[in-house]
Amino acid sequence: MVSEGILLGMGNPLLDISAVVDDDFLQKYNVKLNDAILAEEKHLPMYEELASKYNVEYIAGGATQNSIRVAQWMLQVPGATSYMGCIGKDKFGDEMKKNAKAAGVNAHYYEDESVPTGTCAVCVAGGERSLTANLSAANCYKSEHLRRPENWRLVEKANYFYIAGFFLTVSLESILLVAEHAAAKNKVFSTNLSAPFICEFFRDAQDKVLPYVDFLFGNETEARTFSKVHGWETENVEEISLKISALPKASGTHKRITVITQGSDAVVVAEDGKVKLYPVILLPKEKLVDTNGAGDAFVGGFLSQLVQEKSIDECVRAGCYAANVIIQQSGCTCPGKPDFN
Repeated sequence: MVSEGILLGMGNPLLDISAVVDDDFLQKYNVKLNDAILAEEKHLPMYEELASKYNVEYIAGGATQNSIRVAQWMLQVPGATSYMGCIGKDKFGDEMKKNAKAAGVNAHYYEDESVPTGTCAVCVAGGERSLTANLSAANCYKSEHLRRPENWRLVEKANYFYIAGFFLTVSLESILLVAEHAAAKNKVFSTNLSAPFICEFFRDAQDKVLPYVDFLFGNETEARTFSKVHGWETENVEEISLKISALPKASGTHKRITVITQGSDAVVVAEDGKVKLYPVILLPKEKLVDTNGAGDAFVGGFLSQLVQEKSIDECVRAGCYAANVIIQQSGCTCPGKPDFN
C-alpha cells in the first residue's frame, strides 16, 4: 500500500518553454541537441524569441519535478509524492502551482518575491532536444525553508528521496540535510548525474553527496564524463557503472545500485559487482515526438515501483514504460491514466 508522501523530491522548478525550432535558431544561440546547459548572457534573448516566433507550450518542468510528476502519474494515489523548490511570485509561478496541483503532487514551494520563476528553453529539432535553463528563482532555494516544521514534516513522512544533480548548483546544504536524515533513518536516497557540466564543475559537491546515494541514475554521456573527471580512463559504460556502485557508502543499510540509460540501447544496472542489461521498448521513428523528459520519466517510472518495494526488474520495466510514453508526447506530459501492469 502506497502511503501519502512516501516519495519526496527537491529540485529546480522551471517552467519549460518548449518549441520545435530550426537549425538557424540552434546555431544563433550556439545550443547543441541532447545537451543541457545553464543560460549565459548570450542566451537570454532566446526565451522571448521562442515565445514570439514559435508555437510554444508551457509545461511545469525541471528535472526532479518531472520525475516526481511521472511517479505520481504512475502511482495514481493522490498526494503519494511531495516536492520542494523555489519559484517567483508571478504568473509563471502561479502556472507551476496549478500544474503541480493538477498532477496530484503535494508541492511546498518557497516563493521569492524578488526574482522571476525559472524557465527552461526546450528547443526540439528532429525529435531530439536541447535544454537551456535560466534558473532565476530556482537558484534562490534556502535550507531555512526546508527546516520549517511544516516542510521538515514532509521529510519525516517520506521513505524515499530523489534530488537530481542539478540541485547541487543551488543548495548543497539542503541536499545533505535530507541525505543525512535518510542514512540515519535507513531510508532510500537517490540522485542523478544530470548533466556533463555537473560532473565537471560541481565535482566536489557531487563527491560530498555520493556516500549517501543508494540509487544513482544517469545516461551514458554523463557516466563517461564522470569517469573522465575521476581519472578512470575507461569509456565502457558497464565498467563505469560498476565502479560507481562500488564507491564508499555512508550507510551500510542499502547497497548502491547504479542505473544508466543509453537512449535506444540497453539500460545498464550495476549492483553487487555484477551488471545486468535491460532492453528498452523500441519506438518507430514516426511515433517519436520529442525526447525531452525521457530520462526524467524513466526515473519517475522506476521510483513508482521502488516505493512499492518491487524488484529491480520491475522498476526498470516501469522506467522504460514511462519513458516510452513520454517521448510520444510534447514535453514531459502525462496522458490520461497509465496502462502499466
